[in-house]
Amino acid sequence: MSEYSPDEGGGPQVRTLYGRRKGKKLRQHQAELVSGTLPDLAVDCAAPIKDPRALFAHAPNELRMEIGFGGAEHLVYEAARHPHIGYLGCEPFVNGVAKLLVQIEEKGLHNIRMHQGDAREVLLRLPTAALARVDVLYPDPWPKWRQRKRRFLSVENIAEIARVVQPGGEFRFATDIDDYAGWVLARVLKSQSWQWREAQADGRPWQKSWPDWPGTRYEAKAFREGRPPVYLTFVRTSA
Repeated sequence: MSEYSPDEGGGPQVRTLYGRRKGKKLRQHQAELVSGTLPDLAVDCAAPIKDPRALFAHAPNELRMEIGFGGAEHLVYEAARHPHIGYLGCEPFVNGVAKLLVQIEEKGLHNIRMHQGDAREVLLRLPTAALARVDVLYPDPWPKWRQRKRRFLSVENIAEIARVVQPGGEFRFATDIDDYAGWVLARVLKSQSWQWREAQADGRPWQKSWPDWPGTRYEAKAFREGRPPVYLTFVRTSA
């Protein structure tokens, strides 16, 4: 659980990050990477990130962010395909972070930076219109009514995502929980900052994955258990 204290001048506001932070004991090499490599790749949230491109050794053409990357299948796939794009990955679960570090080492990736913790810590420190895209893929749905306040995609966080995404940029969301899809859609469409891309298309395109989507183990499990996912794409307006 992670808490914030309010600061003056629009800094982080009080918020709690729910859920597990650790799972199975890390393997020796994973633990070595977390202690030795993670500090070099970690995003420093102690102060505003004035130039997020400077986080990378190269000058990335654009920046994207994945919130809650889980086992990192999608993040690694994207980073390997687009070496000139800089990726910011946020994940509170240390086992997911360890898996990503192993894959970064094995594949020799140089265009990923990460934050082990609540993605809001990074969002609040990024400058306006810094990112070309934000992905939130299969977040914890917190399905019980009393738990819904724990969902990451609150009105507040959707607005913060809108702030950091440049006009014409995208916010992608995937879930296998119908209630969460409706929850996000209702909140995003209340905002003047987003246009739902699929709303203008024929049929039910939100039931089809994105053309560049590699799939994940969690998604495969959802299909096996009879929960077809929903894929939503929102485009940042100039409003």
